[in-house]
Amino acid sequence: MAHYYEMLMIRRFEEKAGQLYGMGLIGGFCHLYIGQEAVVVGLEAVTKEGDQRVTSYRDHGHMLACGMDPKGVMAELTGREGGYSKGKGGSMHMFSKEKNFYGGHGIVAAQVPLGAGLAFANKYRGNDNVSFAYFGDG
Repeated sequence: MAHYYEMLMIRRFEEKAGQLYGMGLIGGFCHLYIGQEAVVVGLEAVTKEGDQRVTSYRDHGHMLACGMDPKGVMAELTGREGGYSKGKGGSMHMFSKEKNFYGGHGIVAAQVPLGAGLAFANKYRGNDNVSFAYFGDG
C-alpha cells in the first residue's frame, strides 16, 4: 500500500501543478510526470542511504519519491523563496544535496555524464552507493 500511496501522491501533485501552470501561477516550462509514477517509486524502493539521483526536466516525481517535501517543491514551482532553490530554479532546476537529488536538467541527456561522474566518485571513494541517472520519456 505504501508504494500505491507514493504513486497517488505524485499523480495528485502533478495534476495540481498542471492546473496551476494553466492558471499562469507557474512560470517557464512545466513538464509533468503523469503516467510514469511507478518507475520512480519502484526504483526508490530499492535505494539505500547515500544513493544519488539525477534526472532530466521531467523531475517533480523524482523529487517527491526521494523524500523532498511537497510544499518545498511546490514553492519552487511557484517561484517562492521557500522552494528548494529559493524560487529561482523553477520546474527544471531544483536540487537537494540533503536528499542526494542532484537535479533535473533542461538539456536533453545532460544528466547522463553527471550521473556517470557521481558513479565514478562512488567507485573512487570505495563505497557501494549507486548513482541513478534517469532519462527518457517512457
